[in-house]
Amino acid sequence: MSSLYSGSVCIWNYQTQTMVKSFEVSELPVRSAKFIAQKQWVVAGADDMFIRVYNYNTMDKVKLFEAHTDYIRCVAVHPTLPYVLSSSDDMLIKLWDWDKGWMCTQIFEGHSHYVMQVTFNPKDTNTFASASLDRTVKIWSLGSPDPNFTLDGHSKGVNCVDYFTGGDRPYLITGSDDQTAKVWDYQTKSCVQTLEGHAHNVSAVCFHPELPIIMTGSEDGTVRLWHSTTYRFLCYFCSSLWLCDVLSLCLHLDDVVLLYMLENTLNYGLERVWALGYMKGSRRVVIGYDEGTIMIKIGREAPVASMDSSGKIIWAKHNEVQTVNIKAVGADAEIADGERLPLAVKELGSCDLYPQSLRHNPNGRFVAVCGDGEYIIYTALAWRNRSFGSALEIVWSTEGEYAARESTSKIKIYSKNFQERKSIRPAFSGERIYGGVLLAICTNDFICFYDWAECRLIRRIDVNVKNVYWADSGDLVTIASDSSFYILKYNRDLVSSHLDGGASVGEEGVEDAFELLHEINERVRTGLWVGDCFIYNNSSWRLNYCVGGEVTTMFHLDRPMYLLGYLANQSRVYLIDKEFNVVGYTLLLSLIEYKTLVMRGDLEHANIILPSIPKEQHNSNRIPEAALMARSYLPSKVSDIVSIWKKDLQKVNSKAAESLADPAEYPNLFEDWQIALNVEATVAPKRGVYPPAEEYMTYAERSNDSLVEVFKSMNVEEVPSDNGDPVHEEQLGSAQKHMLYLLVH
Repeated sequence: MSSLYSGSVCIWNYQTQTMVKSFEVSELPVRSAKFIAQKQWVVAGADDMFIRVYNYNTMDKVKLFEAHTDYIRCVAVHPTLPYVLSSSDDMLIKLWDWDKGWMCTQIFEGHSHYVMQVTFNPKDTNTFASASLDRTVKIWSLGSPDPNFTLDGHSKGVNCVDYFTGGDRPYLITGSDDQTAKVWDYQTKSCVQTLEGHAHNVSAVCFHPELPIIMTGSEDGTVRLWHSTTYRFLCYFCSSLWLCDVLSLCLHLDDVVLLYMLENTLNYGLERVWALGYMKGSRRVVIGYDEGTIMIKIGREAPVASMDSSGKIIWAKHNEVQTVNIKAVGADAEIADGERLPLAVKELGSCDLYPQSLRHNPNGRFVAVCGDGEYIIYTALAWRNRSFGSALEIVWSTEGEYAARESTSKIKIYSKNFQERKSIRPAFSGERIYGGVLLAICTNDFICFYDWAECRLIRRIDVNVKNVYWADSGDLVTIASDSSFYILKYNRDLVSSHLDGGASVGEEGVEDAFELLHEINERVRTGLWVGDCFIYNNSSWRLNYCVGGEVTTMFHLDRPMYLLGYLANQSRVYLIDKEFNVVGYTLLLSLIEYKTLVMRGDLEHANIILPSIPKEQHNSNRIPEAALMARSYLPSKVSDIVSIWKKDLQKVNSKAAESLADPAEYPNLFEDWQIALNVEATVAPKRGVYPPAEEYMTYAERSNDSLVEVFKSMNVEEVPSDNGDPVHEEQLGSAQKHMLYLLVH
């Protein structure tokens, strides 16, 4: 929700980027508006000195009353009691009780200038803070007209104040016209830190409730991000869109309404910043400017977690590090696929930096944590510091070495003993690195693979890379891009012989180092290899696996989940959500091996493995899909499948079973049914007979044509009436034969 200088209050749905409701509150600016979720109300204070209350569902006006004798700067809603605070340019703060007909039950006097903002203390809702242009912040208690104490430290007026919501520090932050923000300890009544960097008045401040971030907005048009523990400046931005003057912002608790989302925005010049809003449980932040409003997402939703090969998971919740063990659930526990595992969480320790990534090394003994431009390597069991340094990201080799990217122009390689061994200074801007059998350094346009031992270029591949996944064998690798992924074979022996033979390596590397096996047009969110099977979840949050280029959907996930790993002794793949709930899904190793052999054409060994696959896995029982597939590709089998479908459906819904139509009985209900049967019979003898590759261009233009449509164009629409046999090629003219030949092949 946004309150505007134009006198309106608007509610937006940020998911659809549409306005849900609009209230014409006043002809003068509305400087503050808040949700009262428990009553489904909106309360707004305007420059006409009136407070108005609306039902945001019906849009009815619930209450209108004159609250102050000057502009109303802020309204604040008590989290549990029926109270609303208002502050004004009349230098007063007033408490209103809606259970008593919006009676003013208390007036707080003490400021000597405009009272710009009031906010309740989330840890002690009987107290609140007020910021004033008299250069002070005052702390008050409900029931007492006098302030408990005053925080005095700014050299100019104080515009804004916000409490730290975390449980460990009694802090609040203020923003002032002296161009600084100050962090205060309200128990010791002292200033903890002064944040300097803005070039104009600081007009909005907030502690992010989920991330260790302080946000400060200024009339210089920028929002600056600071680390809430170290107070180190992180970055700044100013962004644009939505042309309307915004004076205040409020987020609804149900995560339904707000504004507009932009990721990776920099400088769009929306003039001064006036308001910041956030939502608990979310990384979304909204910013109100003179000329518009934007919503951004800070960080990523994926949890910072890693699982080793034995099933031990380590994750980071902010700076706290915890561990769970999947094996502790027990083999006898009957956990259904997709059901949350009842894991006992153990506190492992804390991290000296804010973790942005966390990865086990290949043998699971060490964990690399990276964040804040630094890295620390801990022991996985005791969580002891073994090594540390500067890095934007860190990756492991399959042998236990690791690489740290210090900048876009410098990557250092370390041995298993944590000693620096090599340094790479690429001739291009290294935006990301990936570990595995080879070290990969990539830009936005291409990726270069290097060997770990000598840092020699193995191969450059021109593709925009989002992630790289290596199979344990080291022979297969998946390169994921924005919209598709590629499975390549790494010719290790060829590369070794090329390099050992002293052959020169050009700017493109060893030409045949990689062989493209498959290209799949799906976006990979997270992925991993199990043998020759690549498991991944896609942009629609379907859990899939790919064997030999054939993609099979295992499960449709009901929420965003991220792959952790696969335990072969349990035949289960494990995933985690952003709330650190762990779930597992069954994927038999024998089934993967069987499919791999079938795709390779090794049917002899596939038949040997087949008996080891449980019988319930032989048939997926997806009868409706089978019927639809047969309708498209094997119409002669549709009647048989419909019969099976009816019997199966009869068990749960006899009416639905009776409504299924068999094309053998009702061909009139199935368009071009007889032609489809004719096509199948005519094409069957031609399958497996392929023209030479040199004739490809002759047939390429017709590759997407429909055989049914071609048959119709040749007027082959009916089976000869004398014997009922399908049309044969000898019945066709020469032109028709040529067309049929092109399509069949």
